Amino acid sequence: MQIVRIGAGATELHSAEEIGAKAANLVRMAALGLPVPPAFVLPVKLCANIIAGHAHAERHLRDGLKEGIAFLEDATGKRFGDRRHPLLVSVRSGAARSMPGMLDTVLNVGCTSDAVHGLIRATGRPRLAWDCRRRFLESFGETVLGLDAAAFAARISELVGAECVDSDRELDSEALERLAGDEQLLVEDRADGRFDDAVAQLEAAAKAVYQSWMSERAQTYRKLQRLEELQGTAVTVQAMVFGNGGLASGAGVAFSRDPSTGTPRPMIDLVLDAQGEDVVSGRRSPDARDAIARALPRSEAELGDILKQLEREFRDVQDVEFTIEEGRLWILQTRAAKRTPRAAVRIAIDLVHEGLITKDEALVRIAEIDLASLAETALVSAGTPAATGIGASGGIGVGRAAFSSESAQRLSSTGEPVILLRPDTSTADVAGFAVAAGIVTAVGARTSHAALVARQMGKPCVVGCSELKIDPSARQARLADVVLSEGDWITIEGDAGLLHLGRCQTVETRPEAELAEIAAWQSQASGRSSACAKATQ
Repeated sequence: MQIVRIGAGATELHSAEEIGAKAANLVRMAALGLPVPPAFVLPVKLCANIIAGHAHAERHLRDGLKEGIAFLEDATGKRFGDRRHPLLVSVRSGAARSMPGMLDTVLNVGCTSDAVHGLIRATGRPRLAWDCRRRFLESFGETVLGLDAAAFAARISELVGAECVDSDRELDSEALERLAGDEQLLVEDRADGRFDDAVAQLEAAAKAVYQSWMSERAQTYRKLQRLEELQGTAVTVQAMVFGNGGLASGAGVAFSRDPSTGTPRPMIDLVLDAQGEDVVSGRRSPDARDAIARALPRSEAELGDILKQLEREFRDVQDVEFTIEEGRLWILQTRAAKRTPRAAVRIAIDLVHEGLITKDEALVRIAEIDLASLAETALVSAGTPAATGIGASGGIGVGRAAFSSESAQRLSSTGEPVILLRPDTSTADVAGFAVAAGIVTAVGARTSHAALVARQMGKPCVVGCSELKIDPSARQARLADVVLSEGDWITIEGDAGLLHLGRCQTVETRPEAELAEIAAWQSQASGRSSACAKATQ
């Protein structure tokens, strides 16, 4: 089977239909000379046959992985699963159209019990090595073996004596080594005897990523977004870079413009001493907004330049995942940013003014937006908010409180609006997102996968509301000192990140100047069409 190489001198372009949009964009970035870790791609066409369990497809998978790992070893000077200078890889999905967070990823593949000691030898950093080992065990256990994430989280809480989403940061190398040993026992109980073999790990991870195409959340998302014609996902295997190596490292997501309002300034979330899943999963709230500027000013400047370059290259607002490894910036992904309808209109107009797209292109991009109903909603008077979080998707949401996707669907069936409140922004809740008038989470970032989905659906969203404590079993939550029961009315402000008890009064305004400009473009386009029609008669 022919694989596609990325980086290390490989610059041949390929279509998104062949290798997925994520990998196709990686190829373009590598050709631009941007700092992209080397990678290889198993094509979309293999997906259906792997899901069906065809023997020839599994043989092609093994052959492709063998060839690709040899390429990465040559490109990095490392060896997969080695005792001295090990190569670790990420195994990621990627369809022809973006499906943020709906398909699976496995990180730190190849971090065997031998390789973890090799990583210690190569880096001199035992905490980094054992953190990679425990992260691999969690990722592999949950994604490949179907283990419950709560089993891993409970052991971390047990070690630090408290329940905290960031509690693993408090563990030193010795505690992480003990944690990894305990987690290995959990994984070994479910896995076969070849679990700690790097090649076996890679093959199992790649199959799991292909098979995630048929997960319930992925199928629901494709149905909601009318993407049912997509043929499957590709699998990208990329050399790991490590954002979890200390406070000169980190993982983050950056938007070249605000995807909620369309304001032409970058929006960046960074978690120091972390890997990418910490950010996009929504399980962690990001560090302070100015963390990258304060801790890593050179990386911030370089990232800003790259965001501008990517906007020019792709002629659209970009959503970029990045890692900083001991002060060195790496770009892991770029894609067209999901945006709210009102942001889409402003961005289209601004891109025309900046000469990046034509008026006709702008009209195509906003063709599916109902301009007649486009409005900005504001509160008339709300008083002091009950709680404050981070605004992730603009607008006002008013509805009855629901604390699970199932209860959101049940309450919405009565015809009344619903606000879905969750501990974190899990993409497993996509069916609940679809019926909700707004979404609130206790932890998470503006750039988490589920926040992206909320913006795409045009739903107001507030994340990182630390004052929100949810007890789904009791069908209630606590907002500071107030108890909120299922079915109680609540109002959220998606821009300001505020939560108000009760059903607040709202008022709507329309962006008249922007709508007038679009109407003028439509009139010009109609005039050109009429002139062309007369010329051909």
